[in-house]
Amino acid sequence: MAKTRMTRQRKVILQTLQGLTSHPTADEIYGLVREKLPRISLGTVYRNLDLLTGSGQILCLDRVGAQKHFDGDTRRHHHVRCRVCGKIGDVFSPVADIPLPEGPVPGFSLQEADLIFVGVCGECGGSADICGKK
Repeated sequence: MAKTRMTRQRKVILQTLQGLTSHPTADEIYGLVREKLPRISLGTVYRNLDLLTGSGQILCLDRVGAQKHFDGDTRRHHHVRCRVCGKIGDVFSPVADIPLPEGPVPGFSLQEADLIFVGVCGECGGSADICGKK
């Protein structure tokens, strides 16, 4: 990918995301960035999130819920999602380096392994009984 210029908007989006551990959606990032750049558009935020993801400066979490979430921490790690409220957290462990299967997977060219743990966060506590699971 060609090197892109670090615009003021892109820098504020990147710094905002790197200062969070909450894995926000694009709309949530937009709300936070507007506090610093009131005239920024939602489209600008989306375009810059795509550019930052494509350049490897942030992670796009598109398998943790209905909406894409973003992570400013690009170290190799996995995630946990609360089955009640949808909150997303980081999981740093030796499990981060899941090896790909050695044999072929018909119809696929495997690129990476990503693990998403599912549980109930401390805020939701043990009060959750979703589909018979606690």
